[in-house]
Amino acid sequence: MRQEFCRTLLEFSACPEFVFLTGDLGFMALEPLREAMGRRFINAGVAEQNMVGVAAGLSKSGLRPWAYSIAPFLYARPFEQIRNDVCLQNLPVVLVGNGGGYGYGVMGSTHHALEDYGVLLTLPNMRAYIPAFDSDLRCMIQELMTVKHPAYLRLGYSEQPSWLVPGPYAAWRRILPGDGPTVAFVGPLAGAALDAIRESGLNADSWLVSELPIHRPPPEFLSSVRRSGYLLVVEEHVSGGGFGQMLACELLAAGVCPTRFVLRPALGYVSGLYGSQRFHRKECGLDPESIVSELNHAAHS
Repeated sequence: MRQEFCRTLLEFSACPEFVFLTGDLGFMALEPLREAMGRRFINAGVAEQNMVGVAAGLSKSGLRPWAYSIAPFLYARPFEQIRNDVCLQNLPVVLVGNGGGYGYGVMGSTHHALEDYGVLLTLPNMRAYIPAFDSDLRCMIQELMTVKHPAYLRLGYSEQPSWLVPGPYAAWRRILPGDGPTVAFVGPLAGAALDAIRESGLNADSWLVSELPIHRPPPEFLSSVRRSGYLLVVEEHVSGGGFGQMLACELLAAGVCPTRFVLRPALGYVSGLYGSQRFHRKECGLDPESIVSELNHAAHS
């Protein structure tokens, strides 16, 4: 996604209010943006707290700053500055975290972002944007260039199947219609899972959610849950503060209670080992085979 992210931002590089800050990261990806923006591309160095504070000051002066780093370096290290300088002031600073979930694989827990949007959404005025596919980025970036609130953009690796045409971007999308079990995904892991669901013939009614926090889900989604009586939620994020918990609250408020509710979140480090993103997903039951197995069980129970 970084390449598509850079290509899309280049379209806004001439905007005099747009300023891009990086915590000494983005090499082999963001050089075209650096060349196009000149002095408005700022390498803040390995000083994320200062970078976020500077971004808040730039925003206060009327500019539109974006601050970029590896996800945990962006939301965990400068959390106080995000809370006090950005969110409590309701400033339109865009925080861009690369490598959501287990994206940095064998680099281990210091580089994994398993609680990022849950933590950030406890702060006032914050919204999170989680693209699943490269094609989501254009609409998201266009919106983020005009928002009047703090925002977090979580980047990962696009896993869009070659056969899938996602259709127009929306915060909620019925990405693979079906009359079987209902399943809702957050983030790029949806791509490989959708491929496996399609091959399985389970005909699961598959939804993709890309913006948080959620408010009342679409009527079509509520109808799907009522019909199937089953809901599987899959996200590469811990359960605490995640989409699954938000959705459970919204379903209760709407009076929609599936007979079976299954949440597949990130479980941390099940074996105590570090490995690739695929390794960690499999340990947590977030891999396509585990998801299809769960849906198959639901379809035959």
